[in-house]
Amino acid sequence: MTARRAASSFAILLNFFWLQPLLAEQSAPPADLDVFVARVLKTFEVPGLSIAIVKDGQVVLTKGYGIRKMGDSAPVDEHTLFGIGSNTKAFTSALLASLVDEGKISWDDKVYERLPGFQMYDSYASHEMTIRDLLTHKSGMGLGEGDLLFWPHTTYSRKDIIYRLRFMKPQSSFRSHYAYDNLMYLAAGEIIAAVTGKAWEENVRDRILTPLGMSATNLTNASWASNDNYAWPHSKLPGELQPIDFVPLDNAAPAGSINSSASEMARWILLQLNHGKFPDSDKRLFSEEQSKQMWSPQTILPVGDPPAPLAALKANFADYGLGWGLRDYRGHKLIGHSGGVAGFVSRVQMVPDERLGIVVLTNAEEGGAMDSIEYYLLDHYLNLPRTDWVKAFRDAELAQEQQASEEMKKQANSRAAKSSPSLSLEKYAGAYNDVWYGPSTIRMENGKLVFTLDHTPKAIGDLEHWQYDTFKTHWRDRTIEDAFLTFALKPDGDIDHFTMVAVSPLADFSFDYQDLYFTPVVHSTRRP
Repeated sequence: MTARRAASSFAILLNFFWLQPLLAEQSAPPADLDVFVARVLKTFEVPGLSIAIVKDGQVVLTKGYGIRKMGDSAPVDEHTLFGIGSNTKAFTSALLASLVDEGKISWDDKVYERLPGFQMYDSYASHEMTIRDLLTHKSGMGLGEGDLLFWPHTTYSRKDIIYRLRFMKPQSSFRSHYAYDNLMYLAAGEIIAAVTGKAWEENVRDRILTPLGMSATNLTNASWASNDNYAWPHSKLPGELQPIDFVPLDNAAPAGSINSSASEMARWILLQLNHGKFPDSDKRLFSEEQSKQMWSPQTILPVGDPPAPLAALKANFADYGLGWGLRDYRGHKLIGHSGGVAGFVSRVQMVPDERLGIVVLTNAEEGGAMDSIEYYLLDHYLNLPRTDWVKAFRDAELAQEQQASEEMKKQANSRAAKSSPSLSLEKYAGAYNDVWYGPSTIRMENGKLVFTLDHTPKAIGDLEHWQYDTFKTHWRDRTIEDAFLTFALKPDGDIDHFTMVAVSPLADFSFDYQDLYFTPVVHSTRRP
């Protein structure tokens, strides 16, 4: 070796050792992360949460905070399982991508050719719907339309739910508008089963969880043992935070049933940032080409003005890919998704050009908690000025709650409280049917009306007269959003039908009461 080459090699070696502390410092989480999270837990009243951070191909942090369940002392750690809700959708998309790579399907295969019997209300959509369309939220159905077929938990199977798509009237023409839906992902899961001969669950375990080493992650909350390390769901009922029961999602599994932890979701993020390549392996779940497909705009989303406290988050573009949301933040493209099931909300966010991934899992329905942590970490890793995101998201939340409260006060103030129903109460009782949901019953109980959605075991509500022929359903299970029932009469005084609408402006869109149209069974000529 010449003296010059020796000197050059020494300089490279010196630079390598000098850079290591700098690189480690750039990858390290904020020094005050624990203090920040403690403030988040207190401000948003979240019992527990966990965080995963991936940077430059390494897991930088997996850590739990708080407790698994109010009233118990068991702490959340990096291995505690949380419901990840709609973050499940990216797993379903990834399975399809792997089948595309294997030549078993293409993104643009017609759904009816892969899923015999598939039918939408609109015949054109039935014939032209592709696998790609199933994942992009532009089927023509309304926001959350049909979610009441599985949420709250129903007795319907996946096949039952998909069959009933043919009875759901579209809200817009096919491919013309974005409206988030879950039912198309059920159909996507059934295509995976039809093509492989194995259930969606088997495919997730065999193709994703086992190769990734996600051994604790599971696909149902129905079989947990009391000593398992899982977080309990929490909700405010009404106003006071408390533990609630787990809601089974087995009949909607491809859209939102996965339960996972910070430590195992970190491995999922590593695979995503590696464009389908398994960590520490040359094997792939899907190719770079399919990664590009999933992260490419498929549906353009409207970009509105965020609430005033969150003005800095206004995006220049927003799109939906295949199981992923796309937008920008301060000049960086973000790939991510949120997830929500009863008592849990979660966030997965990636910045591909920074090789950065963030996961936040929580056991309360407080989006401001996960979002404030997300942007706090993004600002840190993108070297941006600090913003008090806890205050910003809390202020936005309070403003939204205030607006909803004012709207409900207007409802109450404009109510004709002294009005009476057109009929005696017992004449409202009877069997009813909605063309896509199916049967409901109104019965007399102790001199009052009780309403049930007959395929939803927990949907039992006491009807209180509101005004004229409108009644308010006060569900006995307080995790279900209350609804108004309004009856329409025929000229002879018989009931023609009743419709429903959520009472609260803050009701989750999955309570799609507005899509229901119940007719008395004795008068109905529609298919049950």
